[in-house]
Amino acid sequence: MSTAIIGYGHTAFSREPGPTTVALATQAVERAIEDAGLSARDIDGVILGQSETLSRAELTLAFRHTLDLGNLSHFSLTEGKGTTVLQMIQHAALAVGAGLAKRIVCVFADTPIKAGVTGGAAFARASNVMNIDGWEAAHGCFGAIGPYALAASAYLHRRGADERALGHYAIACRRWAASNPLAFFRQGLDLEGYLDARLIVEPFRILDCALPVNGAAAFIVAQSADAATAVCHIVGMGQGHGRYSMVTGAAQGEPTGARHAADMALRMARAEHRDVSSCQLYDAFSFSGLAALEEFGFCAPGSAPEFVGGGETGPGGALPVNTGGGHLSGFYLQGVTPLLEALIQIRGEGGARQVANDLVFVSNSGGCLEYHATLAISPHRRLG
Repeated sequence: MSTAIIGYGHTAFSREPGPTTVALATQAVERAIEDAGLSARDIDGVILGQSETLSRAELTLAFRHTLDLGNLSHFSLTEGKGTTVLQMIQHAALAVGAGLAKRIVCVFADTPIKAGVTGGAAFARASNVMNIDGWEAAHGCFGAIGPYALAASAYLHRRGADERALGHYAIACRRWAASNPLAFFRQGLDLEGYLDARLIVEPFRILDCALPVNGAAAFIVAQSADAATAVCHIVGMGQGHGRYSMVTGAAQGEPTGARHAADMALRMARAEHRDVSSCQLYDAFSFSGLAALEEFGFCAPGSAPEFVGGGETGPGGALPVNTGGGHLSGFYLQGVTPLLEALIQIRGEGGARQVANDLVFVSNSGGCLEYHATLAISPHRRLG
């Protein structure tokens, strides 16, 4: 059974405190239902995505009572760190394919920015990437930026690259963001401007880091034949969760689960890397975008800095990457960001940044790159 994302909706995205998580999630679902040409009573499944920044009380199964839904055949909550959004889509596709439900709405909402709490502060918690209780807190390695900075330093050293490699990635993202009305950073950026930006944790500058926002997005998964609007067919999906993070894996000489997740999705799509027309990658930091190109198999090990520096991921390049600006220049709503841009592109809604999209590769990652989920989506039900 062919499955597809037949509708989507999202709220405004904000860097200021605002509506509650439930209010945002409700608005996103209502807009997705309208986009799909359905009514609330046509929905018989709901999957909620749980953000780590939220308390468990902010978005619970009681959310269904805010919607005018009938009896549900499928109802669940998913939490997979940064992979949550794509895991929701995967679970929905499997449920629809198995006949457990006909139309499932997947919704992710996050409100990390609250009164007195900035986006950065919301994520400044010790992460257990070393698998040694208390190590991160004892050594001042707080939030995601600490372990990612360690991984980035090791990556640059192994590649014989320097901070300019990170800068070229950030610049490519900014060039795409210039044509995205949803992006928060749209002004021009060159290497001199990048190098002038303040350091946060070496080697990361402020321009290497994601922009957390408050907001919500919802996606309706159904049979492909059930669509009344432009269809985004789900032709492949995968997951790969390695034994090690990017930090500890480097020390052990072991890869993360990224390549496994990519190969699984492309194999299911009956496609190869060269068939991918664009990539929408989870790039919470500039380094993670570079690493993803190599880890997923789109660049040979060590070649991503040259590939990106040569303009191949930017406008007019061989492999468009994060055509909405990604997490660095667009906005950071965790895994929503790459999936939303993929749908915009497939439906031909990209405006000045529109590229050809026969097959779009979408990724989510979590932890310090030890968790990976991928999706291959296309305007075509079958490739070739």
